[in-house]
Amino acid sequence: MIPIIFLLLLMLIQPAILLYNQIVMENAAAEGCRLLSTCTTMGGHTQEKYIGYVQRRLASVPPLDIFHVSDGENAWMIELIGDDSSAIVTVRITNRAQPLPLIGWGTRLLGLTDADGCLVQTVEISMPSQPDWAFMYGGDPSRWPSQWED
Repeated sequence: MIPIIFLLLLMLIQPAILLYNQIVMENAAAEGCRLLSTCTTMGGHTQEKYIGYVQRRLASVPPLDIFHVSDGENAWMIELIGDDSSAIVTVRITNRAQPLPLIGWGTRLLGLTDADGCLVQTVEISMPSQPDWAFMYGGDPSRWPSQWED
């Protein structure tokens, strides 16, 4: 009876790990979108700074291969699309995780892993860079207060 319980417990751990990764990645992508909507060409704002911000949010994922395979460098694949002049900003994050032994064999047989035998998780969050009412007035901030006038 103990081996069966252990096997069932082991089968529940992998989905819990993937769910945790998914939640952290979604939150990091949403925060990245909010920050990206303020990205301007003025100042010292570079893509590296914004990627670093998202990576700091992803640091809550433990640096273990079953959570995140880092390959020596930080292997988070982060793609930022848009800026403050875009109608929509998008952040896409891809993670690779090493499956647990018994589950890894099954996922390889089913073809659910990449060439290295890792599970690949991708999160893509898109949101408007400005509220709808901001674009009703041509995006010109000096005209925004006119929406509240009688």
